Amino acid sequence: MPARVVLYGRAGCHLCEDAREVVGSVCAEQGVAWAEIDVDLDPSGALAAQYGDYVPVVTVDGVQQGFWQVDRARLAKALSRRRVTG
Repeated sequence: MPARVVLYGRAGCHLCEDAREVVGSVCAEQGVAWAEIDVDLDPSGALAAQYGDYVPVVTVDGVQQGFWQVDRARLAKALSRRRVTG
């Protein structure tokens, strides 16, 4: 099963480091898998074009929840909603 939470960021980004700590902590508390993607490593350049000015960007179940600074409460609330499949 793919990660419910994806953190889009880049190397050398201090906001990404802060976001990584928040995402890791909230996901651990909720028992939810998460993944991190470096937008600059996408060979097509599409992720850098989409998210580059906004990193870090966090998504839950493919829905963007925030950018620049990850709000712990908002992320926890988004994770408390049941994943819709189908």
